[in-house]
Amino acid sequence: MFVPTAQRAVPLASANALAAAVLASLLAAVAASTCAPSAYAAGVPGELDEVIVSARRVDGLAGLITSASVGTVLAEQLETRPLQRVGEVLEVVPGLIVTQHSGGGKANQFFLRGFNLDHGTDLATRVEGLPVNLPTHAHGQGYSDINFMIPELVERIEYRKGTYYAEYGNFSAAGAIDVNYRRSLEHDLALVTGGQYGYARAFAGASRALAGGDLLIAADTTRSAGPWELPEGLAKVNGVIKYTRGDADSGFHLLAMGYRGQWHSTDQIPRRAVTAGAIGRFGHYDPTDGGETHRYSLSAGWWQPLGTGSLRVNGYAMDYGLDLYSNFTYATDPVNGDQFEQLDSRRVQGMDLDYSRPLGAGSTLRAGLQWRRDDIPTVGLYRTRAKVRHATLREDSVVQQNVSGWLSHSFAWTDWLRTETGVRLDAFRFQVASNVAANSGLLNDQIASPKLAVVLGPWQETELFLDWGTGFHSNDARGTTQRVDPLDGVTPMAPVTPLVKATGAEIGLRTAAIPNFQFATSLWTLRLDSELLFIGDGGITESTRPSARDGIEFSAIWTPREHLIVDADLAWTRSRFSDQNPAGDRVPNAVERVASVGLSYRHPAGWHLGARLRHLGPAALVEDNSVRADASTIINFDLGYQVTRGTTVSVTLLNAFDAQADDITYFYESQLPGEPAPVADVHFHPVEPRQVRVSLQTRF
Repeated sequence: MFVPTAQRAVPLASANALAAAVLASLLAAVAASTCAPSAYAAGVPGELDEVIVSARRVDGLAGLITSASVGTVLAEQLETRPLQRVGEVLEVVPGLIVTQHSGGGKANQFFLRGFNLDHGTDLATRVEGLPVNLPTHAHGQGYSDINFMIPELVERIEYRKGTYYAEYGNFSAAGAIDVNYRRSLEHDLALVTGGQYGYARAFAGASRALAGGDLLIAADTTRSAGPWELPEGLAKVNGVIKYTRGDADSGFHLLAMGYRGQWHSTDQIPRRAVTAGAIGRFGHYDPTDGGETHRYSLSAGWWQPLGTGSLRVNGYAMDYGLDLYSNFTYATDPVNGDQFEQLDSRRVQGMDLDYSRPLGAGSTLRAGLQWRRDDIPTVGLYRTRAKVRHATLREDSVVQQNVSGWLSHSFAWTDWLRTETGVRLDAFRFQVASNVAANSGLLNDQIASPKLAVVLGPWQETELFLDWGTGFHSNDARGTTQRVDPLDGVTPMAPVTPLVKATGAEIGLRTAAIPNFQFATSLWTLRLDSELLFIGDGGITESTRPSARDGIEFSAIWTPREHLIVDADLAWTRSRFSDQNPAGDRVPNAVERVASVGLSYRHPAGWHLGARLRHLGPAALVEDNSVRADASTIINFDLGYQVTRGTTVSVTLLNAFDAQADDITYFYESQLPGEPAPVADVHFHPVEPRQVRVSLQTRF
C-alpha cells in the first residue's frame, strides 16, 4: 500500500472565539494606556520612499517595488514575537503558516496561498544567499529544513509572493523568501531559555573589528523532550562564523555555517485509536521512529561597481545528510511492521551572479546567471524494523544540475506609470543510476518563464500593481527516468514531467494615505499544470491533476500610539482541480483561509509585550470534500522587562488558552495491530499544550 507519507499536512481544530476576544481586549487596553501620537512609521508626509511600519519596510515608490506582494521585515519585529520553534520566524511573511508533524529536528510544513507546500515544494527559501530547498530529496521534493537558522542573527527577511520575479526560479511558484544575517552585533549577547517539557536553549554571539572588517561568531544549542509520551530527545546545535569587509558599494563576505540535529519522532496517530482509548492524545505506536541530520556550508560573496553599474557574485558549497525513520501505517506487514528508512546524502555547489545597470531616463537593466549542482551519491528507501534494515525498496545515485539566465528591464514612462518586463531561461540535467536498471537514465529539459509588471501611481501615497508571470517547480529526478515500479521491478510506470509550469497573475494595491497606517491588498490567481504527489514509502513521484487557485489577501500595519504596533494579515483561497474527474474537484489539504493578528509594545520604563493570534482555516482532505479538517486558532504571548541596562528577563506563554487543536491532519489507510485489514481514518499530530518558557538575555 502506498501512502502520501506525512507530506500533505493540514491543521485540525475549532477556532477559539474566547481567545480572540481576549486578544482584541488586550490590544484596546494597551492602546488606551499610551499617549502621544507616533511619528514613527508614518514617514515624511507625502513620501513613501522609506516607510517603516512594524519593522516591515516598503522600499520606495521609485521603481523598487513591482507588486503588492513584496515586502521586507526588519529584525525589530522579531524581538517581541513569541516563537515556539525556529521555523515560525518565517511567519512574518503575510499569509504564511508554519507547522510541524513530527520531531522538532525535521523540516517544517509550510502553508501559503492555498498550498500545503509539503516541506517547501513551491516556496523557494534562501539564507544568506544559500538555497535551502533540496531537489530529489529522500523525504520530499524541495525539502526545506531551516532548523539551522539562528533568529538572533536575522537582520531582515525579504519576501515575494507569486511568479512575477525573474531572479527566482525553481520552487518559487507560491513565493520566495530571503533571510539575511547581520554584519555584526551591536553588543555581545548571551541568552538562556528554560521551560516545561525539558525545553532548554542557549545562544551566544560576539562581534569584533578585524583587519578593516567585522568578524561575527555565534552558536546556539537546543534540547527538548516535548509533551509526548515518547520523549522527543531533540538535540541540535548551530554555529556561524561570518567576516565582512567593505561598504554598500563594494566589499566581500566569507561565511561558514554548521548544523547537526537528532530526535525521536512521535508522528501522526489514528483518530480511532485515541477515541477507543488504546493510546493517549500524545501517544505513539513505533518508539523507534526518529532521525538525525546535518548541514555544513561555506560561502563567499563579492560586490563592486562595474562600469556604470554594479556586480554581485555569490558562491557556495554544502555537505548535507539526513537519516529518517518513519512508520505511518503501523502493521500492514504483520511480521516486520511498516517502518521505513529514508536516507539522503549529498554535496551541493553553486554560484549566483547579478548585474544591475541604469540606462538613463528612468530605465534600468538587470541580468543574472545562476548555476547549481546537487551530487547525491545515495538517496535511498529501505524497509526497517526498529531501525534495522531488512529490505531495500530503492537506492539511487543522482546528479542534478540547473543552469539559468535572466533579464529584467524597468522603465518609468511617466511620473505615474512604470513597467518591468523580464524573462528567465532554465536548463536542467537529470542523471539517475538506480538499483533497478530500468529506472536509470539521463534527461535534459528546459523552460522559459516570461514576467510583466505594470505600476500605476503614486497618487496620495497609493499605488496600483498589475502583475503576470510564469514559474515552475522541478519534479524528483527519479520520477523523470522511472519506467517500472521500484517495488516489484516489473509493473510499468510512466515518467513524470521534469518541469511543471505555473502561471500566475494579480491585481494589488498598497497605500499609506492614512497617517500611521499602511495597507496592502491583492487579488491573485495561479494555475499549475499538475499537482505534485510524492509517495514516500514507495519512493515514487506522481504528477497528478492540473489545478487552479484564486485568492484575496489583506495586510495592515497600524501604529496608533508611540511604541505600539499592531499588524494583521488575512487571506482567503479557493483551490480546485481544473479537469473533470468523478472523484471530485477539491485539492486535498488546500487550506481555505489563514489569519494572523499581532501586537508589539515597548514601554519607555523598560518592559515589552508581544501577543499573536494565528488562525489556520479548514480544508478538504479528499477530492469529494466528504472528509474535512477543521480550523485551528492558537494565541501566544511574550512579556519582558529590562532589569538593568544590559539584562532582560522575559516570559513566553505558548498556546495560552490550551487549545485542544491539531498541528496537522491527514486522511489515509492504516492498519493497527490486531486489525484484519487497513482502515481509512483521520491521522493527526496534536498542537503542544500550554507551556511557559523563561529567558534571560545579557548584553556585554
